[in-house]
Amino acid sequence: MQWQKLTLILRNPFRLSYGVSETRQTYWLRLEKDAGWGEATLPPYYGVDFASFEEYWKKMSQSGCRLPETPAEIEEWLGEEGPPAARAALDLALYDCIGLTHNLPLYRLLGLPYPSGLPTSFTIAIDTPDAMAEQAAAHPEFPIIKVKLGSEDDLTRLRAVRSARPDARLRVDANAGWSFEEALDNIRLMESLDLEMIEQPLAVNEIEQMGELQKLTPIPLVADEAVRTLADIEKLARAGVAGVNLKLMKAGGLTPTLRMLNRARELGLKIMLGCMVETSLGTTAMAHLCGLAEWIDLDAPLLIANDPFEGITYDKNLRIRVPERPGLGVILKREEAVEEQKNDHESH
Repeated sequence: MQWQKLTLILRNPFRLSYGVSETRQTYWLRLEKDAGWGEATLPPYYGVDFASFEEYWKKMSQSGCRLPETPAEIEEWLGEEGPPAARAALDLALYDCIGLTHNLPLYRLLGLPYPSGLPTSFTIAIDTPDAMAEQAAAHPEFPIIKVKLGSEDDLTRLRAVRSARPDARLRVDANAGWSFEEALDNIRLMESLDLEMIEQPLAVNEIEQMGELQKLTPIPLVADEAVRTLADIEKLARAGVAGVNLKLMKAGGLTPTLRMLNRARELGLKIMLGCMVETSLGTTAMAHLCGLAEWIDLDAPLLIANDPFEGITYDKNLRIRVPERPGLGVILKREEAVEEQKNDHESH
């Protein structure tokens, strides 16, 4: 296998409760002879050293073991070592390889329902209230807006966005930026703004407290940073949280994500499918699971100016469609197309 580090250029500075980014790093993993592709990335606030990704792939590439030939063989072949995002890249590449071999798109290979065409949310990062309202108003055709909060004066920011888009379905993501008291005060004030959900209002380890908070509001609370493993699904369900945001990079790939998704559905949790700031490679892989979810948050390719891949597509109302090509269905864009995309970003 081979891997290549890519620098993704964000269309706008991306400010969260953790800090501000203008670029993000990701890896493109390729099996020999381009037999399968995968992606690995994590935001800086996860504190993972990218060098550990490469160490894991070097070890796996030297194993000499025959590659899996069916999805059922992938998990045992991968094992449990290595960073989850690095395992995710290899997991995706193996699924891609098997799908290509059988000439089947991923969702059909897995026997999943056709990805439903639900619209994804469009993310607005923390900025001044006026700037956030301007971004919201700039896309009147986007039906769902996800507003990043977890900074000072969150209510003013959210009111500005709601004023700019009274018609939009609004989601809030605090990225673990509130204390329990702040969350309770904010939620009570925000209930009049007709929110569809609030994502990760509390710190990662405050699962019981998130359940207590859920009892105090009709707005669904959705865990993100707090859900990485099957055990987390069990804890969140016991606590009474309404839903979970699953991401391939946190879980370690499609295999564990599907297990977590199925268990969450059994326990009555609502499912959100999300992504990191990643290319169309990773987001397309997750999009194949959209027929199993209530909420979709797969807008990362819209947030970066130099996506080198072509895969997931969006109509004018951000309803997603996965390619019918075999495997993940992702192909490499022409270099000219990537450069045009980048130049368009720079001209604005």
